[in-house]
Amino acid sequence: MKIKTAADYKRIKDSVVTIGTFDGVHIGHQKIISRLVHIAQTNDLQALVLTFFPHPRMVVQEDSSIKLINTIDEKAAQLQQLGVDHLVVKEFTKSFSRLTALEYVRDVLVNKLKVKHIIVGYDHHFGRNRTATLDDLIEFGKFYGFEVTQIDAQEIGDVAVSSTKIRTALHEGKMNIANTFLGYHFMITGAVVSGKGLGSNLNFPTANIQIEESYKLIPKEGVYLVQSYIDGERKFGMMNIGKNPTVSQDNKIHIEVHFFDFDANLYGKILKIEFLDHLRSEIKFPNLEALKAQLEKDKSTAKQRINLLSKI
Repeated sequence: MKIKTAADYKRIKDSVVTIGTFDGVHIGHQKIISRLVHIAQTNDLQALVLTFFPHPRMVVQEDSSIKLINTIDEKAAQLQQLGVDHLVVKEFTKSFSRLTALEYVRDVLVNKLKVKHIIVGYDHHFGRNRTATLDDLIEFGKFYGFEVTQIDAQEIGDVAVSSTKIRTALHEGKMNIANTFLGYHFMITGAVVSGKGLGSNLNFPTANIQIEESYKLIPKEGVYLVQSYIDGERKFGMMNIGKNPTVSQDNKIHIEVHFFDFDANLYGKILKIEFLDHLRSEIKFPNLEALKAQLEKDKSTAKQRINLLSKI
């Protein structure tokens, strides 16, 4: 699925559209997407998701601290798996936030996206200062010729999940909660770059991961059980996120992963790495021998949990 801007989107056929940031594409979002895809398939329409970037909070509240669960590419991949045909990304600017409800519906939804059906949550608001409501959208639909379907509060509320709750769980290293709410494993995607080779000196060679998107949320510092598919084969490993206080003084956050029973050269590869569990917090050790001993314990713990996962 190609990611398109609203300006670049060219209608192939009429669309059913849902609108939102959809950060995480979590199990609550998935209920909306499921309805979207069902209506599209039933009525021979394109299933289209309109999302916004940067996140509106980054622009309206000038909140640069917010980090997002998904990159745009990760979000597109999740939506494609759910059956969405198009992801259209509308740049969210201060001038866009000041559009009236009429201007937004007329210029973006009708003239650009040519919508015939819109699906929104029960609390959907839009337009300048988010003052327009579902009732307003229904009235616009009567005038411009599109239908509106509402996902009611009970259907979404039964899930009791939000992107904010997931971000909080990730910041606290609570991977079980985050993954349950997401309905899939939280992931990071990045390039393998050269490091200092310290892991190899400890007999724990690591792939150093560089994430291009500065807005991507990185979980709490510590050691995690992870998995990645490398050349189509699943590989388990353990990842350290942190400042490497035992061996490094640069005070930068490093992301390193050691794959078990694997020694191929990964430099330059782009890896998608999925988080399965949090093993421990980051620790500063008195010397390298103590660090290596802990890494052996971590590896043993990780393999025990892999065995447990294989039995579930």
